[in-house]
Formats: sequence, structure tokens, C-alpha cells
Amino acid sequence: MFIATLLTDPARPILDRATVESLRNAWGGGDARWLDPGVAAEFPLETMPENRWDVWEGLQSLKVDLVIQPAKGRKKRLLLADMDSTMIQQECIDELADEAGVGSRVAAITARAMNGELDFEAALRERVGLLKGLPVATIDSVIRDRITLMPGGPALLATMKANGAYAALVSGGFTAFTGVIAARLGFDENRANTLVTDGDALAGTVTDPILGKQAKVDALNEISARLGIPLADTMAVGDGANDLGMLMLAGAGVALHAKPVVAAQCDIRINHGDLTALLFIQGYTREEFVSP
Repeated sequence: MFIATLLTDPARPILDRATVESLRNAWGGGDARWLDPGVAAEFPLETMPENRWDVWEGLQSLKVDLVIQPAKGRKKRLLLADMDSTMIQQECIDELADEAGVGSRVAAITARAMNGELDFEAALRERVGLLKGLPVATIDSVIRDRITLMPGGPALLATMKANGAYAALVSGGFTAFTGVIAARLGFDENRANTLVTDGDALAGTVTDPILGKQAKVDALNEISARLGIPLADTMAVGDGANDLGMLMLAGAGVALHAKPVVAAQCDIRINHGDLTALLFIQGYTREEFVSP
């Protein structure tokens, strides 16, 4: 048995009953259930439709996401999340670079690295090197003035944790940011790279080893083993090439507003919904969301 979930951006609730019912009828699905009127609905299916991705493509033009997954075990007990452009709306290193006057240069490298065109470790070292001499105090001002949470993140964390889940923030960014964001959202732990300082300024280097793609895979394996949670009961979310390993390993790997090369390799692609999409695909209704 499978569950098909249709969802869209909660800020623009455009999902209508006709779209849901016509697809349900075409696929011979069971009764539709609205998780949030205008935003998300689901219905059961006996088998995986052969034209799944053709229908997905058509719904994209309507700004509607479609996710089909096994009905059993949808509610997950462990969440591993990327930070930059996933739990927050920015890339922290790009914001620091902008303050350092090398914003466009660093942003171009970031875009290529996240799309899998550059080696992540080498690209990170190059970008951090361009930050040499930037006052450490800039980090606090960037967090205060430039960093905003991704919509739906507080509800995602509050709801999953209220239902017994464990949450880890695992980023290829920096601990100076993950520590603050993890505390703000309620993550149980966070892992990232550490910027080296030279007095009151950044030294232009990071401590080894660099946390990249493999480190995220290792984190998922280590945390799930430590907590005794099977990988099938885990969910990972990210947007960049360095997230692919953990997305492919987790029971539910969610490509959230991801780079095309990343989304193409994932079965769960959220291009229009926000982070509450991760609750809807687990079967939570809006009424079951927990306020942070």
C-alpha cells in the first residue's frame, strides 16, 4: 500500500479539490483526506503508478508537489537536517563574504559546489580563505541582521520532537551558526565546521577534518545506531550535492528546493511547499502541528 500526497506552498493555498479528486480517480485511489485545506491532501494507492513522474512533471506547472511513498512507517523518529538554504533561507558563507567585500566571487563558488560541479572540501577552503581578516564580531551581526529561518521550520521541529523524534542539524557550514540556529529551533545536537580565528579576526582556515558529504552520512549512521533507530525510521532533508549521501541513505530523503542535480536523484522532491511539507508527508494534519 502506498500514500500519494499532494501539497503546495502554505503561503499560497492553491490546491483544489478537483485536482486531488481527478488524480485519485485516474489512479483508482482510496478516499482522499485533507491534511490542510488548500495546502495538502493525501489518498491511498494499491500500487505505484507507472506514470508517476509524468504526472509529477505536470503538477509542477500548477505549483503542486506530489510525493508517493509506502504507507507503512511514514512517521519518522530521527530527523537529520542541512542548515544553509534548508533550515535557514541563506548560505552563511555567502553572507559573511558579502560583508568582506567578496560576495559575488564566493557566491559563484558556492553555487557550483552545491550543484556538484566542484569538490566540496576544496571549494570550502577556497571560500574561507577569502574571509581572512574579517572581524569575528561580524558573525554575530550577520546572524542578527541577515539570517532568517526557512518557513515551516519551527513547526517541523516542535511537532516531530513532541511526537518523540530526535533531531540533528548537520551542516557543511560553521558551528558559529549551527549552534545558534540549533538552539533557536530546538535541535538536540548540531555538527558543522569550525572557523579558525586569529585574535579578533578570521584566520582564513577551518579546522580538520572538514565536515562534508561523507561526514553527513557518517552522522546519520552514528546517530541512528547510538539511539537504536533503524535507518528506515529516519528522515533527512537538504538541498545541495553534499547532502545526497544522507538523502539516499535515510528512510525518507527529502530534496527541499534542491539543485536540479540533487532533486533528480531523490524520490521526495519539495519544490513549492515549505518545511511543513515534511510533516504532511508523514501524515500529520495542520491541527496536529505543535506550536514552537
